[in-house]
Amino acid sequence: MEIAELFQLNGKTAIVTGGGKGLGAQIANALAEAGANVVVCSRDLEACKLVREQLEKKGVRSLALSCDVTKSEDIQEVVQTTLQHFGTIDILVNNSGTSWMAPTLELPADKWDKVMNVNLKAVFLFSQAVARVMVKQGSGKIINIASITGLGGTHPALMDTIAYNTSKGGVITFTKDLAVKLASHNIQVNAIAPGMFPTKITKSIVEKSAPTLMSQIPAQRFGSESDLKGAAVFLASQASDYCVGHILVIDGGMTALV
Repeated sequence: MEIAELFQLNGKTAIVTGGGKGLGAQIANALAEAGANVVVCSRDLEACKLVREQLEKKGVRSLALSCDVTKSEDIQEVVQTTLQHFGTIDILVNNSGTSWMAPTLELPADKWDKVMNVNLKAVFLFSQAVARVMVKQGSGKIINIASITGLGGTHPALMDTIAYNTSKGGVITFTKDLAVKLASHNIQVNAIAPGMFPTKITKSIVEKSAPTLMSQIPAQRFGSESDLKGAAVFLASQASDYCVGHILVIDGGMTALV
C-alpha cells in the first residue's frame, strides 16, 4: 500500500467530542482535510455549528450535535444520528475535557466528581457505545485525548490540578486496557498526550506561569494550531493499524527532560 493511501480517510466517518473549540476543532479539521466526514458534538452547539461550516468548506459532510458526554442518553443520540446519516462510525476521538484548579487540601468533592465524570467516565461511556458499533463492523479507531500531566505529578506552583491530572492518568490506563480488549476485533485504541497547548483549560496557567513553563519546553514554544493534526490523522488511518494501546506524546520535549 502506498503512503498516500495509508493516511487518507476518504469515506470514513469520525465523531469528535468537544469538537467545537480548541484541540477538538483542530483535530476535526485534520480529519476532514484527510477526507473524513466529521460529526462534532459538545454542550456548546453554536460552537459546533461554526466548526461544521469550516469542515463543509473542505468538501466533506459534517454534523453539529448537542451532547453532554456524561449522559448516556445524549451519547446514544449522537451514535444513532451518526449511523442514520453516514451508516458507519469509523473513528471516535474522545476529546471533551474539563479541569478545576485548587489546592489539593481544599478541592471540593463535587469538583473532583465533575472532572472525573467528564474526563474519565465519559470516555468509557462513549467508547463503549461506539465500540459496540465497531465490533459489528469489524474495524475502528478510538483516539483518547490524555495529557502529559497524567504521566506523573506536577508541582503545585505550576499546576494545582490534582483531579485533572488523576483523570488523565486514568485515561492513559483505560486506553491501554481497552486496546487489549478490542484488538482482536480489528479496533485500534490509542491516545494522544499533549503538552502545553493554549486552550480554554490552560489559559490561566499560561498567563500565570508562561516564563516558567517555557523554560521546561526544549522546543521553546507552546503547541500550535497544527501540532496535533498529524498525530490525529496517523492514529485515525490505516497507517496505525499495528499500533495498539500507544500513548503518543506531543509536548515539545517536556517529558524528554531528565
